[in-house]
Amino acid sequence: MPKEDITDIKIGVLGGGQLGRMMIQSAIDYNLDISILDPDENAPCAHLVKNFTVGKLTDEELVYQWGQQFDLITIEIENVSVAALKRLQDEGKKVYPQPEIIELIQDKRKQKTFYKANRIPTSDFVLTENAKDVAAHKEMLPGVNKLGTEGYDGRGVQMIRTEADLEKAFDKPGLLEKLVDFEKELSVVVARNEKGEMNCFPVVELSYHPEQNLVEFLFAPAQISEKTEQKAYTLAKDVIEKLDMVGLLAVEMFLTKEGDILVNEVAPRTHNSGHHTIEANLTSQFEQHLRAILNLPIGSTELVTPAAMVNLLGEDGFTGNARYEGMETCMAMKGVYVHLYGKKLTKPFRKMGHVTITDDSIESLKVKARKVKETLKVKA
Repeated sequence: MPKEDITDIKIGVLGGGQLGRMMIQSAIDYNLDISILDPDENAPCAHLVKNFTVGKLTDEELVYQWGQQFDLITIEIENVSVAALKRLQDEGKKVYPQPEIIELIQDKRKQKTFYKANRIPTSDFVLTENAKDVAAHKEMLPGVNKLGTEGYDGRGVQMIRTEADLEKAFDKPGLLEKLVDFEKELSVVVARNEKGEMNCFPVVELSYHPEQNLVEFLFAPAQISEKTEQKAYTLAKDVIEKLDMVGLLAVEMFLTKEGDILVNEVAPRTHNSGHHTIEANLTSQFEQHLRAILNLPIGSTELVTPAAMVNLLGEDGFTGNARYEGMETCMAMKGVYVHLYGKKLTKPFRKMGHVTITDDSIESLKVKARKVKETLKVKA
């Protein structure tokens, strides 16, 4: 019997945001049959696929019925019905990343407990049930208070530096982590297919927006020693192997002042810290995700050129139809690539796109990235 061709495999993707949009751009190169489910009829993917279904990703029955038509189901967001995916998997559908991994990662409490149980280095933490519980752990201050579930893109995470801050503690199940005095925040995106073949993208360095807890700048490669780099790759591979996961995993890490690397959080999908790979690497993270879930050879992750990435966020004080100020100035700059996410409406700090900047020198990359950040504004 002839082996099934990848172009015959029907792939269903839960989520139709910008990550799905960029995944479709890679899928087009291989004639892959992609269908999308998303609650928003105007989602970034809405007009890019023949089969776009409007529906709630957490509705078990709806996701289960929708999933019947596919051979392979994947995600571009974690907030989905795991129960539906487990049923589909039990019936022989391939679901990557596997539902039990999505379930683990949906809850930061389970995620941290998994690290501890599997000897994966991470910051000290205590599980908390409510605000009173957080207040009982003054020894963990200064700390980071996180909601177990519901937190994403900077929400559901807050600093509790002093006892005076305890009054703002989350009054829901969460955790309190000891604040890590880190040197740098790093990220490694690692891919693994069914055969167990793995490959990591070069380590990137992240710089966060002070108020929004969203990545503001990213630099690749990270300015770290070779020893630290190898340690980061070993750790990322260790995490994906211990999860026994098929797909793409973004592993966010802290490099401490002492030179240790701790896992902060992981995401079982394409990730903001891998967007630059479209221009800067031999294989993009979006193509790599598809290769991994289809059990194809994992692509070379070699960096072709140093790169920076700037997130385009809606300007504070502007809500309405998006207008892009400074676009032509940025497009006139060498090595500047603008990616807009197909979102008509802007609002303060909404992710509207990203810009990748390539250059031979890290120093001039930093100058260009700052210039793009100051020039390109999303207003209404």
